[in-house]
Amino acid sequence: MRYSVSCHCGNIAYEVEGLLEQAIECNCTHCSRKGYLLWFVPRSQVTFRTPESAMSEYRFNKHVIAHKFCPECGCAPLATGKDAKGNDTVSVNVRCIEGIDLGALKRVPFDGLHR
Repeated sequence: MRYSVSCHCGNIAYEVEGLLEQAIECNCTHCSRKGYLLWFVPRSQVTFRTPESAMSEYRFNKHVIAHKFCPECGCAPLATGKDAKGNDTVSVNVRCIEGIDLGALKRVPFDGLHR
């Protein structure tokens, strides 16, 4: 299935291919403050409709995850990094997927606060 994802104002837009069956609900200081629901996919499944250069970036803690956000509306529709095997990965902010029914989505808690 193909999903359209964007920030609030539309300056950041991309599509992701895959089957969204659940979302990770992390309790780390960053995710909990922003209310993220995350879906991790290989970067090869993501097609950007706007250039990555249009995105602002925030890194914290170990500085290995690039949290991308829109400099215009502040919305954060994704982050990029590497998975445990070193593969390029995108964490999709499920809340930014167009037309998604969040109530029907299985949420999996993740204790990022104590990692």
